[in-house]
Amino acid sequence: MTSRPTPGLTRLNAAEDSAARAALRTICASEAWVTAVLARRPYSDTRALCAAGDTATAALTAADLAEAMAGHPPIGRPEPGDPRSAREQRGMADAPAALRAEMLELNLAYQERFGHVFLICATGLTADRMRDALRHRIGNTPEREREIVREELGKINRIRLAGLAEAPDDEGAPPP
Repeated sequence: MTSRPTPGLTRLNAAEDSAARAALRTICASEAWVTAVLARRPYSDTRALCAAGDTATAALTAADLAEAMAGHPPIGRPEPGDPRSAREQRGMADAPAALRAEMLELNLAYQERFGHVFLICATGLTADRMRDALRHRIGNTPEREREIVREELGKINRIRLAGLAEAPDDEGAPPP
């Protein structure tokens, strides 16, 4: 992360509230999170933006977390037509059919137990590691799992915020 304003960050800082809100909503589906990050503009650098995202993530209520998770597709089923979703879940792309079927079964069991998708920062993880994490986490208490979900959401948001801030003038950031 850079310690100076970047093209994407400059555009985010200068954008109309509605355009900045729309851009932030692509990072996290929680309105409370978007509002909190939007309220702290302008950002001096990517670190400051990510720190604001971390603060907003830490403040999310259970309902806010549920709203944020609703914006994430299940592991193994990236959002159709969304290159970022496919890139984030790249570790599942070449998984054998048996592992993909097991992930589907585990995802359904997890959703039944916790009432939401299994959320993990999948960037850089193999299909085996995601499956192992899912197997392990399905035994958590709802309270413990909610805190892990918050941590994973924070990781995802930081990666996405850095991508938004680092985007060249013509990519990713809202128009001014």
